[in-house]
Amino acid sequence: MWRAEDGHWWYGGMTAIAADWLRRLPTGRTGFVLDAGCGTGGNLGWLPQFGRVCGVDVHPLALRLAAGRGCRWLVRADVQALPFGSGQFDLATCFDVLYHAQVASDWEALRELARVLRPGGWLLLRVPAYNWLRGRHDRVVHTRRRYTAAELTLKLESARLRPVRVSYANTLLFPVAVLWRLLARGEAASDLRAWPGGLNRWLELCLRAEAVWLRRWRLPFGLSLLALARKESE
Repeated sequence: MWRAEDGHWWYGGMTAIAADWLRRLPTGRTGFVLDAGCGTGGNLGWLPQFGRVCGVDVHPLALRLAAGRGCRWLVRADVQALPFGSGQFDLATCFDVLYHAQVASDWEALRELARVLRPGGWLLLRVPAYNWLRGRHDRVVHTRRRYTAAELTLKLESARLRPVRVSYANTLLFPVAVLWRLLARGEAASDLRAWPGGLNRWLELCLRAEAVWLRRWRLPFGLSLLALARKESE
């Protein structure tokens, strides 16, 4: 993952979508930003445009790799038990973390994210979509759960977060990906493979096109699911 984050089409395209959503927040630059489950720090390179960023991850190796990218504010912690006081962050991001087998309670993780946000603060989530799409890749990345828009909306509301935007993504490639997932059998294998340069750029352009579409409309299905929610003022 550490190597793939800098050039793989999926990371580039998903970053374009997430960054575009955050740039359109009415508050602009937000202040203090928490990247919960920062992994090896791929998102810590672009998130500083929105404020001072703290990366949190449970794995010490991931944090060492993130530090090697120049990230300085890093904390080892579980997203279900964040070591911060209440109301400390203006924005929290959590990209492809809630689905993981190590997150025993996604509801508890959402409640913790809501707790550390100030009233009026924002949360941007990304999770994999549709439990029926489980495949070899899910075994590699230790998937506990995949989500629907309705399910994620209810979980956000139960954590006292108001969903503002919820949409699927990675829709243009959905038919091909579904066919691949349903036909591919056998031992666990990751979908994050190297692609030829021209094809890699074309695949990323598909996701960047979705970023433009999502400025005005939602996508009705896709391989990923994004949600932007706000903590209500108390």
